Amino acid sequence: MTRVERFLNACRRRPVDCTPVWMMRQAGRYLPEYRQLRAAHGFLEMCRTPELAAEVTLQPVRRFELDAAIVFADILLPLPAMGLDLTFEKGDGPVIHNPVRTRADVAALRPIEPAAAVPFLLDTLRTVRRELDGKVALIGFGGAPFTLASYAIEGGGSRHYEHTKAMMYGDPLSWHRLLDKLAELCVAYLNAQIAAGAQAVQLFDSWVGCLSTHDYATFVQPHVRKVFAALDASVPHIHFANGAAHMLPQVRDAGGDVISVDWHVGLDDAWNVVGPDRALQGNLDPVTLLAPQPYLAECIADVLRRAGGRDGHVFNLGHGLLPSTPPDNVGFAVEQVHALSRRAPAHGPGHR
Repeated sequence: MTRVERFLNACRRRPVDCTPVWMMRQAGRYLPEYRQLRAAHGFLEMCRTPELAAEVTLQPVRRFELDAAIVFADILLPLPAMGLDLTFEKGDGPVIHNPVRTRADVAALRPIEPAAAVPFLLDTLRTVRRELDGKVALIGFGGAPFTLASYAIEGGGSRHYEHTKAMMYGDPLSWHRLLDKLAELCVAYLNAQIAAGAQAVQLFDSWVGCLSTHDYATFVQPHVRKVFAALDASVPHIHFANGAAHMLPQVRDAGGDVISVDWHVGLDDAWNVVGPDRALQGNLDPVTLLAPQPYLAECIADVLRRAGGRDGHVFNLGHGLLPSTPPDNVGFAVEQVHALSRRAPAHGPGHR
């Protein structure tokens, strides 16, 4: 079984020879070859230069026997085409200099045409798909409406999401108009990535864990459901709602073929809530990759034990790789997942 087949089969809850594994943020700062490139180029420059973005995407799959590559990009890349002034500031991360705070700000946001808005990303996907040559699956991704809205409203990262929740509670009409626009962006953005060669797409709702179950169901879930309903169904859709263990039923009902869970809930408990009709992705605590390898091996074995050998498990982290992660531990983890989850070959009629 090829690595592409292993990953896609797991996403579709079909039998595999062993559990596929990839890791969120696997292309990035923990790799010395990435840091060498980053020393010579700005972050947005790397994202917007297909040769550089393709190189960063391919770096981890050259080092490790990962079953999927995820394109090197950022969830905020399509926002400038809507009219938002985005920069990445050293030490502060992404900054939006004209945040969306009023009804007029929402009305001014433009729809995007991905071929014009992010041609560099589509070129990167086409390049990587060609370079992978069918050996490793390729994942595209985008930010979910709530997470994009929180960045757009706050003007960057936030701890308490005061401005975001102020609009949500105080001006629900503007809130829903904004999320409608962002849901349309997500659909166009992800479908364009599929057309450019992505064999699966992941929707990142990185900040949605700050919401209560009621607020998610009222203000967010309908928009996420619209996204998944409109995506090209020829590839699997992965739904990652970070910090959302308290509202897994609502996340499941919002959509996705694969529900990605963080480490705050046991994988077996999560599967009992999500149900047998969905694949699950996860859910090793990223910090365990900094631990001694014997302990790391125990943690990996625990995740696999909780998966119980069921069809439909994609091994991943509960969030992204940390910059301080030793690359050797990443390679060790990939090897452990494959070795510990190896299935006995199926025997058909006439075989012994």
